Amino acid sequence: MPLPIEQFPVLVVVISLFSAFTILLAGLVNRRSCFFILMAAVITQFILSLFIFHHVLSVGTIHYWMGGWRPPWGIEYVVDALNAFVLVVILSLSLLAVIYSKRNVEHEIEEKKIPSFYVLFQLLITGLCGITMTGDLFNLYVLLEVASLSAYALIAAAGGRSLKASYNYLIMGSLAAVFYMLGIGFLYSVTGTLNMGDMRILLPPLYDNKAVQLAFVFCVVGMSIKAYVFPLHMWQPDAYTYAPSTISALIASTMSKVMMYALIRLIYSVFTLNFIMTYIGLDMFICWVAAIGILAGSIFAIKQQNLKRMLAYSSVSQMGYILLGVGLSPISPWGLVGAVAHILNHAIMKGCLFFSAGCFIHQEGARNIRDLDGLGERMPYASAAFTIAAVSMIGIPPTAGFASKLFLIFASLEASQYPFVAVLLLSGLLNIVYFWRVIDRIYFVKHDTQTFGQEGSAKGSGLPLSMLAPMLLLASLCIIAGIFWLSEIPLPLLNEILSNLGTEVTL
Repeated sequence: MPLPIEQFPVLVVVISLFSAFTILLAGLVNRRSCFFILMAAVITQFILSLFIFHHVLSVGTIHYWMGGWRPPWGIEYVVDALNAFVLVVILSLSLLAVIYSKRNVEHEIEEKKIPSFYVLFQLLITGLCGITMTGDLFNLYVLLEVASLSAYALIAAAGGRSLKASYNYLIMGSLAAVFYMLGIGFLYSVTGTLNMGDMRILLPPLYDNKAVQLAFVFCVVGMSIKAYVFPLHMWQPDAYTYAPSTISALIASTMSKVMMYALIRLIYSVFTLNFIMTYIGLDMFICWVAAIGILAGSIFAIKQQNLKRMLAYSSVSQMGYILLGVGLSPISPWGLVGAVAHILNHAIMKGCLFFSAGCFIHQEGARNIRDLDGLGERMPYASAAFTIAAVSMIGIPPTAGFASKLFLIFASLEASQYPFVAVLLLSGLLNIVYFWRVIDRIYFVKHDTQTFGQEGSAKGSGLPLSMLAPMLLLASLCIIAGIFWLSEIPLPLLNEILSNLGTEVTL
């Protein structure tokens, strides 16, 4: 008898967890088998996520009670349109990262470390999937730590300067966990529950309670550190710069989006928009923090010479887009649409950019922007993929980045917040500045072998298909996703998300 789809959410996590232990044991016998076990597990998880997504849109929200214990006493997994969508995004990007890692890891990681690398890779995916689907605040904390501890070790896997970057991330991540734990501790003290749905019902009469207000601040600050929201991003540039290329791409495209999802879930499904609207100016405070982050991240990106570090600061700016959408959403539903769309769009764009940067390092040893001279001729596919993703980040129609900015501009206009329209347009100009200097060197500056990096070679050695295919697929999706969002196809999904989060507006 086939398993009912209602059990698929827990299977996604269980399969991932058991796969991590299997990889650990298999690594003791045959290191080459580790990749294939990871690949099989993530493919299975991705297929399950597609069934979950279809079921949620066609039937409705899935509620799964762990061990049969009825919430709020037991842990509940709740999958609605929003987290089903996010689950598909993170597992599809994770699958591409797994494929990309096959040859890239062999190039950047010591051979003896590869089994443990893949164990941690799978544990990171386990944590991210669990965070996405859990309906329990403490269970979210446990899974957050599973994902974070795995990420710390994965960043450090490259050795050298990545060790310090990982240590800094560990310190900031631990502070974030403390803030979040204090927040849910205060909430539990006044409500006696940890279930998100139950707490949503119990909190409205307690909005004036100082413990609840402090809990909101602690939870938002904790998640903002994890999502490297400006100015709480201090750990992120070094982590992205010195981590193995596969991990830079994975964390940038999936982990940051899951943390922003968790922040959205806390605001909408625990505290609700009524809490935000109770305190006049709180939504605008969120918007201005986001706007400052958008501009500051872009300005810092302009100053960077290391390509991955430039992309890291670019991600700081891009997280501001999602946060701006969240801040505008109490006034305009287009704000939430822009935030949701950018979860997918940024995952695609930044995944492609980091995959391209990893290819530059893999074949030419090119880590700094000045090392990219003439790369368009020697690495045409990677250069083209980088350029397409960069154009999308700038927001040229009909790319994915254009769709995100268009939705946020609609939200700003509907909310009569014209300064944010100016911020969005200015950010596009700043994106042109720092991406153009890369594109200029790739295509319009002649290669000088005497000044090229020591690791580089004039001809290169060719890129494996396992690295080319994920990168080129994401480059294609930068355009396809833009057309998708600008059509009427996503309207049922977006309306379902709006209704699940308690808004009464339809698009």
